[in-house]
Amino acid sequence: MSTAAVRAAYSERAEEYISLFGSVSDAHELDHDLVSRWAQRLEGPVLDAGCGPGHWADHLRRLGHDAEGVDLVPAFVARASERFPDVPFRVASFDDLGVPDAGLGGILAWYSLIHLEPANVPSALDEFARCIAPGGSLLLGFFDGARVEPFPHKVVTAYFWPPSAMAERVEAAGFSVEEVHTRIDAGVRPQAAIVARRIAAEAASRTA
Repeated sequence: MSTAAVRAAYSERAEEYISLFGSVSDAHELDHDLVSRWAQRLEGPVLDAGCGPGHWADHLRRLGHDAEGVDLVPAFVARASERFPDVPFRVASFDDLGVPDAGLGGILAWYSLIHLEPANVPSALDEFARCIAPGGSLLLGFFDGARVEPFPHKVVTAYFWPPSAMAERVEAAGFSVEEVHTRIDAGVRPQAAIVARRIAAEAASRTA
């Protein structure tokens, strides 16, 4: 799925998406707890990559972090800036997050890689690794499946990933996977999350 197609699909349904999912209170309590616990361990600036309505970036700020949100969709960035004026938001893509090398203590990518074609996921993870300082952390949310395969998401085509396959890609980008979470709730697709620590380049080369 091309970047332009994803941007167009979410631009068309941005207000609908915000009304359904634009608040931390809309999240499952386990997701809220996971993001909050992850954030407590962070040191340094944190980026909500693919921030959508901006609510998680605002949550991170309220937890005391220097948080910023970026998204591919200008409509999301504009509305997030209106709703959460204390948080900086800007348009950016996973190809270039606009962050200096090792400039972040953490990146939250909460269901924001789900529309990337599988072949493009490693380059996004490489960009995350470039931006996160050694010792920093990545929290990645995605849909759990038995195989890497597409499915008809309500907005635009998305992909299932087995947690083990996603963990392999994360580690190949220069992270050490610390936690893998999975959950099956009635009426929704199986979900997964990975917490990974950015390791130093020399440590990554020894484990390659």
